[in-house]
Amino acid sequence: MMHPKKTEQKKRFCGFCVKQKTEIDYKDVLTLRRFISSYGKIAPRRRSGVCAKHQRTLSEAIKRARIMALLPFVIQ
Repeated sequence: MMHPKKTEQKKRFCGFCVKQKTEIDYKDVLTLRRFISSYGKIAPRRRSGVCAKHQRTLSEAIKRARIMALLPFVIQ
């Protein structure tokens, strides 16, 4: 029985590193919404495609935006 050929996945790069964006601002709600699931959870690195450094700052910005009531904690 032959196994199907595995296709090589294209290497994904962090969008923040490519744009050389130094700071992720908690007030930039449109950018932060891209990294929140439909339930309001923060997207993991494997789904968002962000490097570890930017994932940490991204999650911190999302949490600050939630506290400032710019983003919801839970989406119903």
